[in-house]
Amino acid sequence: MGVGPGDAELVTLQAVRVLRRADRVFAPATALDAVGRAESIVRQVCPEVAVERLAFEMTAGEARHAALAAAADRVAACLDAGEDVAFVTLGDPNVYSTFPALAAAVRERRPGTEVHTVPGITAFQALAARSGTVLLAGTERLSLVTALDGPASLDAVVDDPEAAVVVYKGGRHLPAVAKRLAEAGRLGGAVAGELLGLPGERVAPAADLAAGPASYLVTVIVPPAGRTDP
Repeated sequence: MGVGPGDAELVTLQAVRVLRRADRVFAPATALDAVGRAESIVRQVCPEVAVERLAFEMTAGEARHAALAAAADRVAACLDAGEDVAFVTLGDPNVYSTFPALAAAVRERRPGTEVHTVPGITAFQALAARSGTVLLAGTERLSLVTALDGPASLDAVVDDPEAAVVVYKGGRHLPAVAKRLAEAGRLGGAVAGELLGLPGERVAPAADLAAGPASYLVTVIVPPAGRTDP
């Protein structure tokens, strides 16, 4: 289930109901002794709910595959015990999250498993609201990309003046992303949000945040070119 970008008030009533009903709630973490961001949101919303951590490796390779397999084995064991299992993730489960890979791995082990998704508010929706940015109007389009590998992901979309562009996970490459937006004449209207709804949150013009270091959880919204937001 999605628990939103960080603000506990953005967790849906459906998510709260499922959290309280589940026999076991899992949350992703970088290590078993580290409180992940999704878990921290659950602690605020439903402090009475116990959360078990599943360690995930973010870097592609054998370690990531092994961590995913271990997580799927643990979930499968709980299902075999007759438990109703919930898995929480930041934002929405079907938008750049660990959920689809875990669900697929569990289904490989237990083909008859029923999987239901509880949608969550995304970081770009929260940033648009916080910054007063109108994402789309009329026939405009939306392109959602990540900057995990740098600004090259923008090349296919940034020159389309009728496309709003949302860039996820660009903290490490934010200066390069801002430079690419500037080259396309799109930096002026772009807004960035870091750690939305979490301690250390920053919301500012993308050009301002790009002047210094930023964390992994950075979202950039580039409105369609030539449109003035109300």
